[in-house]
Amino acid sequence: MSLTRLVLVRHGETDYNAAGRMQGHLDSQLTDRGLAQIQTAAPLLATYRPARLVSSDLSRAVRTAEGVGEVCEMPVKFDPRLRETHLGDWQGLTVAEVEAGWPGAMQMWRADATWAPPGGESRVDVAERVTPVVDELVEELADDVDQSGGPAADAVLLITHGGLIASLTCALMGLPPAGWMALMGPGNCRWTVLRRRTGQWRLHGHNVGYDPPH
Repeated sequence: MSLTRLVLVRHGETDYNAAGRMQGHLDSQLTDRGLAQIQTAAPLLATYRPARLVSSDLSRAVRTAEGVGEVCEMPVKFDPRLRETHLGDWQGLTVAEVEAGWPGAMQMWRADATWAPPGGESRVDVAERVTPVVDELVEELADDVDQSGGPAADAVLLITHGGLIASLTCALMGLPPAGWMALMGPGNCRWTVLRRRTGQWRLHGHNVGYDPPH
């Protein structure tokens, strides 16, 4: 078996998302809409027939991963390296509050993948933190042998966060950091699909999925 498809799933909507607050490593609670999003997304994600399901250990991702795992009928492994970008002093604040406290800094952060909020991580820092997770999965699945006699699963689902997904996608495709800001993270409970051929990752789908009715 080899890892040829990586599905990067953002967690469901949280109270911080709904209020426009920056979460980072802070824990937050899924809203009713977030729970509905998981119910909608889980059956679609199960069609990838994942060989592994790995999640951030922050509660919003944990709840999302547990919902997906129930439908996929497989256990979830939790890895803190899949946490969202640490936003330092900005965690818990709205964009307006950041702008009031650090005039012009938000624009710098949105324009430069190497720039970090005070006390936090840059997008490049995040990619360096999480890329080894993918490398380890590639190695782990290369050693796996399918025992069922049927086609081996070739996909891994990572349940994680929007900013991390954007950074990891750009890093895996080998894009220079100067171009990373062109890609935004997917919406809540939507996902990015990367395909791996001859050792190179390529973008196969972005912001995949759909929202449940209001």
